[in-house]
Amino acid sequence: MTNTPSTSFTQGTEQQDQHRKEVRDMFDIVAPRYDIMNDVMSMGIHRLWKHSCVSMLAPQYGETVVDLAGGTGDLAAAFTKRGAKSIVCDPCVGMMSAGKQKKQPIQWVAAYGETLPFADNSIDALSIAFGLRNMSDPHTGLKEIHRVLKPQGRFLCLEFSEAAPWLKPLYDAYSLHVIPQLGAMIAGQKEAYQYLIQSIREFPNQQALASLMVECGFKNVGYRNLSFGIAAVHTGNK
Repeated sequence: MTNTPSTSFTQGTEQQDQHRKEVRDMFDIVAPRYDIMNDVMSMGIHRLWKHSCVSMLAPQYGETVVDLAGGTGDLAAAFTKRGAKSIVCDPCVGMMSAGKQKKQPIQWVAAYGETLPFADNSIDALSIAFGLRNMSDPHTGLKEIHRVLKPQGRFLCLEFSEAAPWLKPLYDAYSLHVIPQLGAMIAGQKEAYQYLIQSIREFPNQQALASLMVECGFKNVGYRNLSFGIAAVHTGNK
């Protein structure tokens, strides 16, 4: 059993440090079954979402592209196939160790999103998929992303969001009652997936996240709903 991390996005420094440790430890534990759980929970739809993200970010040959909270490296691998120099940046060594077993030509960097180990204006494009809500301070994370991007650099965030009103009751029932049970059966970690669902429910919706990106300095901010708002892709430029 893991300690269930807090999902508060307005914590003090000591609480933020504890949150980071708990989230990192949780992902270390679920890492061996993480990819399988993603397929089962989403019925494979997450792969279509990520395919759309690759097309939208449009990595170019020779560009340096970071996948923040990149876990096992599925997005980074897709960027590499397009000729980009792909870097997975994730605080969870266990997740990256699982990804390294796939033998992809990816650079792996262990770091938190709130303190990125990249120089100012050094990254052509940066993605984060289902990771912003796990940061102890998403505002600081977005400011860091903005800092490391080159002028006109591209940012893409894929995150669970607010489903359409007609779908929301069904989706809420599935996420609250089915996903934790799947987490127990497949990954042996019901508490971890209860946390993940709670973090989705507490995270800013589509418009609120777009406003936060603008507040953090991004231009040309927009978003596209996927699967009727179950997920959304937010984009912006430095």
